[in-house]
Amino acid sequence: MTPLLCCVGIAALLASSLACPRSCVCSVKKNGRLLAECAYRDLQEVPVGLSPNVTILTLSANRIGSLRETSFSEVPEVQSLWLGYNQISTVEAGAFAHLVHLKNLDLSHNKLLDFPWKDLRNLSGLQILKMNNNRLAGLPRGAFHSLKDLRSLWLNDNELTTLAEGTFDHLPSLSQLQIFNNPFNCSCKVFWLKKWTENTSVSITKGGSILCMTPSRLKGRAVTDIPDHFCVAPSVQLTYLSNLDNTVMYDGLTLTLHCSVAGNPLPEIRWKIQTSSRSTEINGPNVARDGKVLPPRHAKQSQERFLVFKNGTMAIPNFSKEDEGIYTCLAVNDVGTREVSVNVALAGSENPADDLLRNAPQASHLGGRSCYKGDDLDPSGAGEKLVIVYHVPRESKSRAGAVPQMSLGTLLLTLGLALCC
Repeated sequence: MTPLLCCVGIAALLASSLACPRSCVCSVKKNGRLLAECAYRDLQEVPVGLSPNVTILTLSANRIGSLRETSFSEVPEVQSLWLGYNQISTVEAGAFAHLVHLKNLDLSHNKLLDFPWKDLRNLSGLQILKMNNNRLAGLPRGAFHSLKDLRSLWLNDNELTTLAEGTFDHLPSLSQLQIFNNPFNCSCKVFWLKKWTENTSVSITKGGSILCMTPSRLKGRAVTDIPDHFCVAPSVQLTYLSNLDNTVMYDGLTLTLHCSVAGNPLPEIRWKIQTSSRSTEINGPNVARDGKVLPPRHAKQSQERFLVFKNGTMAIPNFSKEDEGIYTCLAVNDVGTREVSVNVALAGSENPADDLLRNAPQASHLGGRSCYKGDDLDPSGAGEKLVIVYHVPRESKSRAGAVPQMSLGTLLLTLGLALCC
């Protein structure tokens, strides 16, 4: 009786491990993996009743329209999941997050407009990911960064118009990438992709070229043919300007910095100011052509002390010890960002720079018309900080009281006209 009971026990165990919905055919492969074959069954949702030991689940060519968070809760051991050729348009967050053993995921030929990209963070063992022939219009920059074992990525035949720089970074195992048949806007935002394709060992040519849809002058041309001169990374130069001759703007010192930029497209100029009491960011000019100070773009920004003009000049009237700190000019365009900084300190002694230079050889004492050019110090535009100490002559204080002060509006207009060329 013992052998009989043993056989009955084994049969019962196999029966439980082969729990299978009626709409599927389940079997054990030669390698011991449990296969649930549910393709071509006209299914509208993931069937329930699957064995928790399923490692291969085929649901291709059905009419599944959405995936819920719990759709695959019964199959935590699944390694290959085939969902191609369905009608999937929505995927709830968490639907794939717990499938930590997943190696192959096929979502091709569906109607996906978006995807819960954070679910991929747990799928570090994923090797093949097919999302081609969907309606994806964008990808987060770090969507795939956790997929260290990913070898093959299919994104072709979607609605991608651009890709964030670094999208395919941190994929050391990637050997095949398909991104053809997407309507790429070949602005300088995808110029990085041209450079990346020129230097990568990843195969990306199978199936067709990566073509531009826009702008019209590049339509039909390969992304790899974007002319280099269309896109030039920013360069930046920061210069100190003295008070304007014969113009008393305030009873005190006006710090004036001028940021010159170059690149294609022409970079935007942004400023970051870090003092001991506050941190300020100014994204664009805050002084109108008529000399009026514009309200800050964001309520949290405190810009009333810093006057930024369209030509890249910043002025800080009545510059005081409270305004000492690091002043950074950033040049930003679609190709990249460059920045250069100065660390500004104020002193009013006869010759305050002597001790400073002995203690900090990289510092400079600037007065009158001396200037600092960022690229002269460090071609990268992001090197050592230069300390500027302004010496306010004693006689300037006595002269200031003898001349009437200008109003704020007149001051701004004067700066705008004098520094615009």
